[in-house]
Amino acid sequence: MTTLNAKKILGEVNRLLGFQEHYDGSFTSLLPLEPLTEFEQQELAQIRNDFRYYLSASKVSEGLIKALTTFPLLRLAGFYRYPIQISLEESIADISIEDEDTIITGRFDILAVNKTAETNASTPLWVLVIESKNSGVEVRQGLPQLLTYAYKSLELQSSVWGLATNGLQYLFAYLKQGNPPTYQLMPELHLMESERSIALLQVLKAICKLQSAS
Repeated sequence: MTTLNAKKILGEVNRLLGFQEHYDGSFTSLLPLEPLTEFEQQELAQIRNDFRYYLSASKVSEGLIKALTTFPLLRLAGFYRYPIQISLEESIADISIEDEDTIITGRFDILAVNKTAETNASTPLWVLVIESKNSGVEVRQGLPQLLTYAYKSLELQSSVWGLATNGLQYLFAYLKQGNPPTYQLMPELHLMESERSIALLQVLKAICKLQSAS
């Protein structure tokens, strides 16, 4: 039996887990995006300015990425409110690849679940899985881990959102059950660009609101 960590190249994850990739996804075909309030735009600008200060000094670590950008954005989008609950750095259940005699292990960075919506196994519905990297790492390098962690939820629910980020870039993936399971990569968003940062908060709010109402 071979034990592998989820930190693998994307092609290998696709092969082991049977994923089929879909590109050119559209947020508006999946989510109702609403305009931001003036308060939300001001708070978003503050998050951007705070992060810019740290970026100007040096590369920003994963821990600071979460503290400066991910957590404030989740709070602003409503992820701290009932019935959504946040979990941090928990191990995923081992993924067994029988044909390969292989087990994949790992720990996700951040998981948001809906405590009032249960899957068919009496497990809270996974709303959003987040994988963070430091600011010097290209965001797509977080996809193998993100997809591996989110894959586990598809055993119990039909779909889940994932997000890989390095603080600057934000890459969402929409994963769905199927034979084979699929993931759809969305247009990349960017905290330091005004329009794309507004879209980023709109997407987070829409995911949170949609799942809170489910």
